[in-house]
Amino acid sequence: MERSAQIVKVSIRGIAVNVLLVIFKSIVGFAANSISVILDAVNNLSDALSSIITIIGTKLAGKAPDKNHPYGHGRIEYLTSLVIAVIVLAAGASSLKESVEKIMEPSDTKFTIITVIVIVAAIFTKFFLGRYFIAQGKRLNSSSLTASGTDASFDAVISIATLVSAIISMTADINIEGWLGAVIAVFILKAGIEILRDTLNDIIGIRIDQELSVGVKMKVNSYPQVLGCYDLILHNYGPEENLGSLHIEVEDTMTARQIDELTRLITADIYKEFNVILTIGIYASNTHSPEAVEMKSYVTELIKQQKNIIGMHGFYINEMKNVVSFDLIYDFEEKDPNAVTEAIRTAMLEKYPEKTFYINIDRDFSD
Repeated sequence: MERSAQIVKVSIRGIAVNVLLVIFKSIVGFAANSISVILDAVNNLSDALSSIITIIGTKLAGKAPDKNHPYGHGRIEYLTSLVIAVIVLAAGASSLKESVEKIMEPSDTKFTIITVIVIVAAIFTKFFLGRYFIAQGKRLNSSSLTASGTDASFDAVISIATLVSAIISMTADINIEGWLGAVIAVFILKAGIEILRDTLNDIIGIRIDQELSVGVKMKVNSYPQVLGCYDLILHNYGPEENLGSLHIEVEDTMTARQIDELTRLITADIYKEFNVILTIGIYASNTHSPEAVEMKSYVTELIKQQKNIIGMHGFYINEMKNVVSFDLIYDFEEKDPNAVTEAIRTAMLEKYPEKTFYINIDRDFSD
């Protein structure tokens, strides 16, 4: 079954469970005049709405690429998560308002054994539903399902608090409904903020997942003709659509035909194994040059003196033009990479005045 169909199937199950919980909690909440149970029911209603939005978003994200959207519509899934975050935040704000009113004007509650049974059942239901959603979200790489699972897990905690309120009310005749409702509202708001934060990170663009970046680099480096793999950059156009580029270093004696065969093989294998579409650039390596070895060693010693330079690659000497090229990879902590680069260029010119140095500034984009 394709990914989108599985996400829809999981979401439909979530809707069914949440609708049942809304019905039972609403009946119990109004019968007991319990604001915490009623707010718990409202929260479950927002969960059902979130699942409906997930289904709509998944369907839209699965649309085929077109002229105006050549990379597809996969990022709609991130917008879906954003909408879910807004719904959760709105539910939390509304719950907080109702709870404050309940604190200001408390009213009697009428909890019964039936109330307790329903709440206990809800706790177990939301706990297992949350685990199910999170597991499926990770398996299907769906931020919307993961967000719904996180929300459901918070619901289980909220229901536990409601259960405590019911027991206290029945045994000690103490009404803490308003205060408990406020606590519930804070939990809901916290969940909404966390979902919003994670979604905004996906939209803005975050560092490549370490497992993916290391896996791609290890695979590329496994080809005997590849002397090194650098500059991996991936752009995400949805959870299942990654496009990017990297450089490989090869001997400068390779022919264009040999390089073409190698890069075609690598791109096909990477797409098959990692579902990543790669564009590959080439760094030539001086195959038989004692001068290159000596000069590269000198650059290495220079960059060891700079704490924010992670490494160097792409080193090549064009002996006919007396031009030396290489890249310096800077940590994001370095605020003035241009000044450091110029200092290294100056040191290189002092030792090798007959050379021209082209030094490219790189950032630490991936592990």
